[in-house]
This record gives sequence, C-alpha cells and structure tokens, in this order.
Amino acid sequence: MAISKNKKSEILVKLDKAFQEAASIAFVGFSKLTVKDASKLRQELSAKGVNYYVAKKTLIKRALETRGYAGDIPELPGEIAVAWTTTDEVTAPASGVYEFGKKMKGALALLGGVFEGAFLDAQKMTGIATIPSMTVLRGMFANIINSPRQRFAIALNEVAKTKN
Repeated sequence: MAISKNKKSEILVKLDKAFQEAASIAFVGFSKLTVKDASKLRQELSAKGVNYYVAKKTLIKRALETRGYAGDIPELPGEIAVAWTTTDEVTAPASGVYEFGKKMKGALALLGGVFEGAFLDAQKMTGIATIPSMTVLRGMFANIINSPRQRFAIALNEVAKTKN
C-alpha cells in the first residue's frame, strides 16, 4: 500500500528525532515474525528502555544520511525495523534484539547498527550484543577486586588454625 507524502514526512520527522536522541541504534531484519511475536519483542525491548519502529528502508536511509554518521550504511535486505535507546545502556538495543532472535530461530536478525557515531555491520553489532550489561560488568569487577582479599582471609584463617 502506498504511503502519502504527508505520512512519509511524518515518519521521516519521527525517525530523525529518534536518531538525534539515540545513544545507539540497531537495524533489525524480520521475516516470518508473527504479530504475537512482534508484540512480545516490543514488550521485551520496552522493558529494557529500547524503542522499536518499523519503517520503509528508503525513509530510514534518508533519516540516517542527515545525521552524518561515519562509514557506510550496512546492507539492509528485506523488511527493516530500527531499535534504539536514549539511556546510558548503549548495548541494550543490540543485546535485546540478539537475545530475542536466538529464541525465534531465524525470524529475527541483527543486520547492523550505529554505535558511537559510526555505522557497524552485523558481525560487529553481534559482538556488541554479547557484551554483558553494565550492572553485570560492575559485579564482575567487584568480584575481581574482592577475590584477593577473600583468599588472604582464607589463608590467615588456615594459619590461625595451625598455630592453635
């Protein structure tokens, strides 16, 4: 179904505003995705603070060209949606789509994205998607910092046992 020029301009304004505010953007390829699964995807992404919008490729590309990101726009075959976040959790769009895509087994794919002001291909965005969240990274760091103290306390305890 054809979209009127007014509707296209509204979509373009919405995409431009979204890309202007976005901390990171993921391009999502979806095929064979049911309405029920799409709704579930939107809910899961929304819970992580990620917005999701389906638009025509030409409008997405036009909105991206005005932003001036470094590099070339990755190949976007098939039906395309964009997922973006305005929060500090910049890996959330990529990781949310990646995790949901693993459940859907081929109905959803990460095609690329924009990260730190540059276009990235699917492989690099998948690498970003597998980075743990900031809270998990902080927990890992705290564990590393705590580990020597814990081992030292255990060693002192063992020395105290042998002295008594």
